[in-house]
Amino acid sequence: AGETLNLVSINLAHGRKDSLNQWLVSADKTRSNLDDIAAFLIRVNADVVALQEADDSSAWSGGFDHVAYLAKKAGFHYYVYTEHAQITMGNYGTAIMSRWPIEEAIGLTFADSPPTTNKGLTLAQIRWRNPDTQDMPQLIDIVSVHLDFSRKSVRKGQVDEMAELITPRNNPLVIMGDFNSELLAKKYTVDSFAESSSMHVYDAENEDLSTYKDKRLDWILLSRDNEFNSYRTEAEVLSDHRAVVANIKLSGSVGVEAQ
Repeated sequence: AGETLNLVSINLAHGRKDSLNQWLVSADKTRSNLDDIAAFLIRVNADVVALQEADDSSAWSGGFDHVAYLAKKAGFHYYVYTEHAQITMGNYGTAIMSRWPIEEAIGLTFADSPPTTNKGLTLAQIRWRNPDTQDMPQLIDIVSVHLDFSRKSVRKGQVDEMAELITPRNNPLVIMGDFNSELLAKKYTVDSFAESSSMHVYDAENEDLSTYKDKRLDWILLSRDNEFNSYRTEAEVLSDHRAVVANIKLSGSVGVEAQ
């Protein structure tokens, strides 16, 4: 409500929840798993959701579009998806779902990083209007990103690619996703954007915010013109990663849409 946004970031794990492999999960069970995620998004009143390991129609995960299915179930009228990996078994990538109009969308697949599959990001510029005051709309850049899991050097290069795309933009910025690293989000990523937007994270040293086993791999970062009101990880098992849930306060002084 008001000048706040409810944000969620979740790695969908191809809709398998906490099963070992999506091949072992029926299409009906995959839909049921996504139904649970939709119910969770409704329960937390999510305004904008960042998804990773989100599947297009794929043999290994039920043969249907997971993002379109989830958006419909959870009541999101606006969404954008970028496919980063095309392999024999499936096609998947990152996505953003929003209750507010998406004015512009950019998909970036990072440079090839064999032997691991391609990763990348989706950027959506949303047009948000304070529902309490109906002030002039504000433009906000939302990024859903998934970084390589195997090598620090590859992740560093991918963050450099992300910074090159985002740095010239002047909107308030939210970056959400699976960084596959505890250090990148709280140190390198913040440093990478320091000259332009000076990103910050919530309680960087908090050991109770792990998202994958005992590691904090999933993060939400904000530019300095936004601030965290609350931040937590979700206890309900929805994936092999815990969802990150945050409420943020928006600054009304920047990123205002020209009329």
